Amino acid sequence: MRTEQQLGSTTASVEVKNARVSGGRLEFDVTALNRAGHKLPTAYPARRAWLHVTVKDARGGLVFESGAPRADGSIAGNDNDADATKFEPHYARITSPDQVQIYESIMGDFAGRVTTGLLYGSHYLKDNRLLPKGFDKATADKLVAVTGEAEQDPNFTGGADSVTYSVALANAAGPFTVTAELDYQSIGFRWAQNLRNYDAPEPKRFVGYFEQQANESTKLLAHASAAVR
Repeated sequence: MRTEQQLGSTTASVEVKNARVSGGRLEFDVTALNRAGHKLPTAYPARRAWLHVTVKDARGGLVFESGAPRADGSIAGNDNDADATKFEPHYARITSPDQVQIYESIMGDFAGRVTTGLLYGSHYLKDNRLLPKGFDKATADKLVAVTGEAEQDPNFTGGADSVTYSVALANAAGPFTVTAELDYQSIGFRWAQNLRNYDAPEPKRFVGYFEQQANESTKLLAHASAAVR
């Protein structure tokens, strides 16, 4: 309980800014701010945080959703949850529901393959965990460096990351409600699922525990909303 209170009260915040309707699209920026003194999430690489963003029309109908948490502990649209050999890239701009901004470290083995095995991991294929305030990714030591698309993203900086969302409105009518959540899991879906192939009581027990608690594995770190006319 105290861990959840700590996560929710002082760890992070999220903002929805610059919302505008133009040319049949709703565009807005979602900024996730890291208020911790370290990368978020930190420590064990099974942890992940991500943006769950929705747009609803004047009647409350769902127009767009990215990053929906599922009952089995997976994230809708996340490549790594769907396929153990892939992973979701870092985004500066999101235009479709199957694109999800996930803050995580993805390990690679000696052959560059995605792995969740600590003894196999030799480097990061992706590390876009939210940086602490004051962190300079341009001068950071390679052991703690940003890896992947986030390295070249000018809006991924010490203390924050800002993502632009561009949503096709089709025939949806406003005013629209944009909601952004920064969600967190201490154990990602793929980390549990990769243990299924081990024929031993300990991993089988662990996977069973994960499945029992999967529906409650997602914790809310921060929330924001905005009305757009």
